[in-house]
Amino acid sequence: MSSIDIVLYEQTADIAWLTLNRPEALNALNLATLQRLATLLDQVRADETVKAVIITGSNGKAFCAGADITYLQQASPLAVREFAQRGIAVNEQIETLGKPVIAAINGYALGGGLELAEACWLRVAVRAARLGHPEVSIGAVAGFGGTTRLPRLVGRGRAAELLVRGRIIDADEALRIGLVHEVVEPGDLRVATETLARDLLAQSLTAVRLTWEMLHRGLNLSLEESARLGADYFGLAAASEDFRIGTQAFLDKQPPAYVGR
Repeated sequence: MSSIDIVLYEQTADIAWLTLNRPEALNALNLATLQRLATLLDQVRADETVKAVIITGSNGKAFCAGADITYLQQASPLAVREFAQRGIAVNEQIETLGKPVIAAINGYALGGGLELAEACWLRVAVRAARLGHPEVSIGAVAGFGGTTRLPRLVGRGRAAELLVRGRIIDADEALRIGLVHEVVEPGDLRVATETLARDLLAQSLTAVRLTWEMLHRGLNLSLEESARLGADYFGLAAASEDFRIGTQAFLDKQPPAYVGR
């Protein structure tokens, strides 16, 4: 399988699909996969025709089963550290892409695979999906940012329990604790995920992007600093053409026709 085939790219109108494609390894992440993801994310960032991104897996069994254990078992500690740094860099690309990224979780999302999904803006899972951080069960830790992102998504106490026990949960529990936002049947995953993306794209893309940036940056600040950052971003939004369109449409009691600027 070539590096191009290892992550498939498809564009449907203004939505790009990135599909992890190592079905024989349950779409486990290796260096080639991370490199290909990084390249495609750069491509998507630069492509003005792409407004949103959906990441999924290539078969009905797995979104991504995590890091490639065969590689990890054979690699030196330094190589493992560099591999984790590459994974962290890809997840940071997702978070700072400037465009909504949604995970369509079609099966197992474990370890590094769940960390990939945690970096996405929103997550939709099939009912049969299983999610978790089982790293401790093989003597490892969550090395792609899971110990940082999971507590922010589900709270410190719940995250600690999942991380230190290595417990794998079903989609319904993931929905209850806020790890995923919607649970659907397998045949409905594509439509449900694209519908969610369309909901975001129906808003002002400028306001959506600024809201995400404000949320992402604000979590690293104190309450007072985060609130002041919100005021700054409110001012930035007010400088956009979409702000004028949206506020005028509200006054005119008409639906807004945003231009994304």
